Amino acid sequence: MASQKQKQKLLCTMQILMERSDENHILSAADLIRILENEYDLKAERKSIYQDIEALQEYGLDIIQVRGKKSGYYIASRQFELPELKLLVDVVQSAKFITERKSMDLIKKLERLASRAEAKQLNRQVVVRNRPKTGNETIYYNVDAISEAIANDTQIQYKYHEWTTKKELKAKRNGELYTVSPWSLTWDDENYYLIAYEEESNKIKHYRVDKMQNISRCEEKRIGKENFDQFNLAEFAKKTFGMYGGKDEHVTLRCRNFLAGVIIDRFGTDVMMVPEGNDYFHVNVLVSVSQQFFGWVTGIGEHMEIIEPASVRNQYQKHLQTLMDKYKGE
Repeated sequence: MASQKQKQKLLCTMQILMERSDENHILSAADLIRILENEYDLKAERKSIYQDIEALQEYGLDIIQVRGKKSGYYIASRQFELPELKLLVDVVQSAKFITERKSMDLIKKLERLASRAEAKQLNRQVVVRNRPKTGNETIYYNVDAISEAIANDTQIQYKYHEWTTKKELKAKRNGELYTVSPWSLTWDDENYYLIAYEEESNKIKHYRVDKMQNISRCEEKRIGKENFDQFNLAEFAKKTFGMYGGKDEHVTLRCRNFLAGVIIDRFGTDVMMVPEGNDYFHVNVLVSVSQQFFGWVTGIGEHMEIIEPASVRNQYQKHLQTLMDKYKGE
């Protein structure tokens, strides 16, 4: 029984140090003895505390001993540093596709990776008011099912839904099953997407994961690998606005110089910006021409202009004219 208690004491000492110590919260041997006795009903002496600390250090725990007026021990480094945990908490909280309940569950788990004092700093970052969050928790199971299918090289079937004016998800194609070969998952425009090959259209397509329901794995192996041999997910995300597809075109844009950051944020640092006089530059980029692309250009306003090709410029003019016609007075 004494041996069993000793094993418990070692584990409890590790837990106490992990939960309660950091550089600003040092625990002395007396602190550890008191906590073990009062909260764990375990007797300990200073000598055994020193032996346990040494054993934990040999195990690999980064325990620092502080000497002097405030002597004691603390955990110097953990699997995740505090700035890394803050970043993860921000991502979880701001992700629209994660429900409020699941966000809080995940954040509580992240808090356990820090000391109690540091966890309070994480908790302080949690509140992002009026942030729209999904109420659909099936996305977690969908991601798991898709990942499993990719790992096992199999196709999947599912029903795909769209929102109605009654705020209900309604199955598309009258509930007909979609069959695709899943190849990748990506997070874009605050939503999770499946990138897949559809044999029927012989195309790479993307689907919102939260709109997929009743996912099941097929026995058939995935197809369309040749379509993905040259597929670059990062390039796909750059050219696709709001994950809406369209015809791929190389488009030349003339921009005011202060839009350099906007272009780099959208298309990356490899893009070539050619100066035009003192105030402008032009850039040639590959985009999927869609209403969302035109909306992006419109949002930037007079400071950006589509120069080439003429066909895309004409499409944009028609797009603007359609909008103007809707707002004409009587």
